[in-house]
Amino acid sequence: MPTPLELELEVDAATSSPRRLSLHPDRALPADGRQRAVAREIYGQTAELPLICMHGHVEAEVFAANQPFADPAQLLVVPDHYVTRMLVSQGIDPASLGVPRVDGGPVETDSRAIWRTFCRNWRLFRGTPSRYWMEHELAEVFGVDLVPSAETADAIYDQIEARIAEPGFRPLQLLDRFSIELISTTDSATSGLEHHAQLAGEGYGERIIPTFRPDAAVHLDRRGWRAEVAALAEVSGEDTSSYEGFLGALRERRRAFVEAGGLATDHGHLTADTTPMDRGAAARLYARALAGGQVSEQEAQAFAAHMLFVNAEMSCQDGLVMQIHPGVLRDHHRGTFERHGQDKGFDIPVAAEFTRSLRPVLERFGHDPRFRAILFTVDETVYSRELAPLAGAYPSLRLGAPWWFLDSPEGMRRFRETATETAGFYNTSGFVDDTRAFASIPARHDLFRRIDAGYLARLVLEHRLSLEEAVETAVDLAYTLPKTAYSRRSA
Repeated sequence: MPTPLELELEVDAATSSPRRLSLHPDRALPADGRQRAVAREIYGQTAELPLICMHGHVEAEVFAANQPFADPAQLLVVPDHYVTRMLVSQGIDPASLGVPRVDGGPVETDSRAIWRTFCRNWRLFRGTPSRYWMEHELAEVFGVDLVPSAETADAIYDQIEARIAEPGFRPLQLLDRFSIELISTTDSATSGLEHHAQLAGEGYGERIIPTFRPDAAVHLDRRGWRAEVAALAEVSGEDTSSYEGFLGALRERRRAFVEAGGLATDHGHLTADTTPMDRGAAARLYARALAGGQVSEQEAQAFAAHMLFVNAEMSCQDGLVMQIHPGVLRDHHRGTFERHGQDKGFDIPVAAEFTRSLRPVLERFGHDPRFRAILFTVDETVYSRELAPLAGAYPSLRLGAPWWFLDSPEGMRRFRETATETAGFYNTSGFVDDTRAFASIPARHDLFRRIDAGYLARLVLEHRLSLEEAVETAVDLAYTLPKTAYSRRSA
């Protein structure tokens, strides 16, 4: 039975008519009038720049199939863990939001019902970046001019459903509509990359590229690790029954990703530890784990740290840029993980440490022109203390954009204020979105460009930058830096 919160109507009390959705042209720009005027001018020079999306999670299969999106709920609600986690936090069952169950058990299949639940609870998103992204999507992408509510849910659903049925709203066509110049998918080490091969044959090989993510193969204590190693052997053609064969299989898969146009790797470890193991000790531990022997949590973490070091070494050989983003305890609620699987909104940040953890890999490769690593964090306490000083010293490092829970207006502002004075602008990666919600990509880039415009406007008014310098910097942050940060190194 619906709760009072779910039944709340977002309706004007005086007229009982639905409230209209309207995007203010100065949204997210500074409140101060003088600063806002300068920010508006800076933002105007970046608003229409192409998008470089190098940390994406839209599946390659979506582009290869290029089918119409199923419906508004399946496009905007079900796959977006930012949206579902907020609803779940208010006691709404993930199954009632259509989130699939691991065991194939029953979940809500009526997308209109899912959409109504979302619209009834629109007020939950006040003050969140999800509100900004969703309003941008509704107004700019789908032409909706109604505020979501129980009263307007069906009308909005019908309008979006009609729009996504148009030929111009298929995934490949949206690349042009969204002005996406380059987008990267994130693919496991065992991916056969067949969808990328198809896309390359259709002329998209340099526009939709894979990113190599070996996490499932390097964590010995992860469920399904032995099956992952077996799949790695099958797809690579290498014998993974030995540690040396395992390394050979990873090298072969990395080579396949490079041939498919890949520019980067992606590593989501719990910690940033890069301490290498003795090669013999690593081989013995690998053999014990593969034989089904007991592996302690400490041993598994040591092997994962060792494999970060090994992957850095491999990056010097093949030129792939490393993306490292530690500090997230995955699947915090075991029950949700058991029922619905990974990436369902229960990945929770923990304190991160980089200075000591990265020292082994930086002592070895930090000044090697063949090596490039981009560091992301959800622990903003390390921006000024560790990450900015590291990126401001080592030529191999770049500081990644505010990521995940920090991909928000205030998080972006704090990032600029805490990192820029030490790292500068040009030791950062510029903005790269991190989303499975395809339709939100333009909104995310737009928000970052507005926040950067506001920060740069303050530097202009404080006479620390000229307007010309501020505009040039804004363009670099939005477009030039992501391209140069992710360019393949000379191996």
